[in-house]
Amino acid sequence: MPKKGIIRAGRLLELEAVAAVARHRSFRRAALEVGLSTTALSRTVAALEERLGIQLFMRTTRSVAPTPAGERFIGRVVPALGEIGAALDDAADQRDTPSGAIRINCSSGAARRVMEPLLLPFAARYPDVTIELVTEGRLIDIVEQGFDAGIRQCGSVPADMEKVQIAGPTRFVVVCSPAYLAGREPPQHPMDLEQHRCIRIQLASGLPYRWEFFNGGSGLEIDVCGTLLLDDPSLMRRAALAGAGLAYLADWRVADDVAAGTLIPLLCDWMSEEDGLYLYHPSRRHPSAALRALIAAIDDLQPPG
Repeated sequence: MPKKGIIRAGRLLELEAVAAVARHRSFRRAALEVGLSTTALSRTVAALEERLGIQLFMRTTRSVAPTPAGERFIGRVVPALGEIGAALDDAADQRDTPSGAIRINCSSGAARRVMEPLLLPFAARYPDVTIELVTEGRLIDIVEQGFDAGIRQCGSVPADMEKVQIAGPTRFVVVCSPAYLAGREPPQHPMDLEQHRCIRIQLASGLPYRWEFFNGGSGLEIDVCGTLLLDDPSLMRRAALAGAGLAYLADWRVADDVAAGTLIPLLCDWMSEEDGLYLYHPSRRHPSAALRALIAAIDDLQPPG
């Protein structure tokens, strides 16, 4: 018979489940954080309530809220779980090399940009760390969806997150192949694009993106013409290489093509810039040893001074 006060592994999961439900006010979102199905999480909380002999949550079809007894219980449990988590992190830090998993959410463009300079060297250096990289265009709540970190442009990083810069601002460029430009007058001003076939950009909303240009204090947005509408920059690049028209792309995507002469940059004095790329994570959480190692690797990417 275990002594009163001893917490076994299964009961620690119960406490984590209760804390997650209290934090999210939702069994579904709490289940995502804890890593259980919604049904399993609900049964776990119900089992604890039955053993304690009190109701911790009031449940309706639309809401979940702690009862007064639940508020008192959760008020003591949450700080204790924080201490247990910190103790586990401290113990893991005693290893010679970081281990565990890092779940990262980012856009597909960001993933392509950080894969070779950051993630692949990191994976080779720390073979005991598993990197789970999930790409999607929409911005999500990384805490709600169970991610350790996200990678987005600075303007998309939530204000309550800690962040570290991975790459500086991205400059955009209009490019085309030499074959497309043969026999055509290159545009000297963004309005000249009306005379050209452009590879249009389809946004996640389904609407076409208006190409943005800036020159000094002047700014323009052009709804370019073209019969090809794409939502993947890698396909836009390939279409431009094939001579399908002018493409509007991040300079890092086409730097090798421009250097090789297979794509020609145009309207260079009018091109816009986009915010730099950042890795971010919840400020209220103590980063794991693996995540801290990744942040250190990002710092190593930055030029001195």
